[in-house]
Amino acid sequence: MHKLYNLLGIILLVSAGLISYAQNENNIDTTNDNVLFERQWTLGLHLNTNGWGLKFRKGKNLSFLTQRIWEIEFSTYKALKEIKITNLYYSDSKSYVYGKLNYVYFLRGGMGIQHIMNRKPYWGGIQLSYLYYGGITIGLAKPVYLYIVSDNTRIERRYDPATDFPETIYGRGPFLDGIIYTKFYPGIYARGGLEFEFGTLNKRIQSLEIGGVLDYEPVGIPLMAYNPPQNFFLTLYLSVSMGKRYNK
Repeated sequence: MHKLYNLLGIILLVSAGLISYAQNENNIDTTNDNVLFERQWTLGLHLNTNGWGLKFRKGKNLSFLTQRIWEIEFSTYKALKEIKITNLYYSDSKSYVYGKLNYVYFLRGGMGIQHIMNRKPYWGGIQLSYLYYGGITIGLAKPVYLYIVSDNTRIERRYDPATDFPETIYGRGPFLDGIIYTKFYPGIYARGGLEFEFGTLNKRIQSLEIGGVLDYEPVGIPLMAYNPPQNFFLTLYLSVSMGKRYNK
């Protein structure tokens, strides 16, 4: 619940910033001249209930109010049960997530449709659209490496919940250790959301998007010790994007 409140606060702050930016824009919108650009691209950053990510989209108008858009996205994922702790027996110990088996990421690529519910008037305002996407997702699971205290010696190795306990764990190891053992989990994903576009320039895209993404991996991904591998991953997100509309 605390994460949801933080996400809501971010949404309000970003919305206020975009509205303020839009109100200060002095350019005249080409929509007033009935110009409809055929193509567009956007680059965005998103925060979600389980991490953060980056996305790139490129699209084409199918009609005055409908767009077909391709997207590629990278996103991190953290289990809701993750809690960082430290070993109190060592004053210089490093924090780590006890029970975490893998660092998990998603690489998504797919296509979607965006329907514009209302176009902005020439003086600016907000354009509201709803969208739905689907495609292929690849889950990446990199094993967690920790420093383990054994016979007063610190040994760096892959975390094993059967032998490594809080009193013997000194802290987290370097992130890149074990990267060659990353496993890939192909699957599919579906997305639904609402986009709010601000500003007065039709050529320039400045938007805020809220929605949800559901990833499904046929082979479950191990996240936390003593929990079954996870097949479904649902996240809610807030995305801020900027881009451009253009013709060939």
